[in-house]
Amino acid sequence: MKFERCLPWLLCALLALFPLVAPSLGLDFYVSFVRRALILALAAASLNFILGFGGMAALGHAGFLGVGAYALVALADAGVESAWLLWPAAMVVAGAVAALIGLIALRTRGVYLIMSTLAFAQMLYYVAVSLRVYGGDDGYNLLARPSLGLGLDSADEATFYWVVLALVALVMAGLNRATHSRFGHALMGLRDNETRMRAMGYPVFRLMLVAFALSGALAGLAGALLVSHNAFVSPSVMHWTQSATLIVMVVIGGVGLRWGGPVGAVVWIGLEELVKQFTEYWHLPLGLLLIVIVFVAPRGLAGLFEAGRWPRRRAHSERAAADPAAGETP
Repeated sequence: MKFERCLPWLLCALLALFPLVAPSLGLDFYVSFVRRALILALAAASLNFILGFGGMAALGHAGFLGVGAYALVALADAGVESAWLLWPAAMVVAGAVAALIGLIALRTRGVYLIMSTLAFAQMLYYVAVSLRVYGGDDGYNLLARPSLGLGLDSADEATFYWVVLALVALVMAGLNRATHSRFGHALMGLRDNETRMRAMGYPVFRLMLVAFALSGALAGLAGALLVSHNAFVSPSVMHWTQSATLIVMVVIGGVGLRWGGPVGAVVWIGLEELVKQFTEYWHLPLGLLLIVIVFVAPRGLAGLFEAGRWPRRRAHSERAAADPAAGETP
């Protein structure tokens, strides 16, 4: 138990040290690569929050990623330079759009929820294509990364890496806290038995809408960080195939597991980079990997490390469904 609690801190320390040792190992390129993986891990974790913990199968999460990215581009084009204004603004805009979509989409369930979120995401995609002022289908280049202030140089690759790492760590800590709160237990209760939760008097729709908006806001932050990382954005970031990729990442890591999203994102991005060095048909081996994981580790790769705790977690999940106000996971 103590090792499990120390592992995230150890991992953060190793990631923080990476930009310092990378130049001596000739791995300068991988500073940018790991930073991109961290941003996508944040996006996958935000999707896992509603998919794994809330049971909301949404196939349009990349739309919120794109909304956050284009919100940053619009504000930067208007003259806003501070990252500490641009990133929160991107979260607010993406969260608001997610709430508006959720007002309609969350009244459906199952395949209808999947199709409605897909439809809204494609609408956002075509809106981005039509924005000629921001390059339309060709995309838009940022002249410079948002300013960090506080004596920090955003143009420095290592500095920007550490800022992204700190933000991802804070979000992961916040999501972990949220899933262990009364709100998180209620959300898992909705996932396991919505009818019972409704009968107990819980505001089902309101809880789902709050979770959906929060997830969209975090995806918007990931989008803002991604456009800051690339200094470029195009509508392709919000295409439905990107939403499907995020779902695959969550499945690989483990649906409903705390580290499911990040693990899946890192494995997917890492194997994609590795396989691309040998063949341009990299989708085939990664597709085979997904099939293997479904049969060998149905709970995902992160579930392999928690196999010993699964019975206790399952029992707690069942108690949470019956009484979401129960205590935290031991």
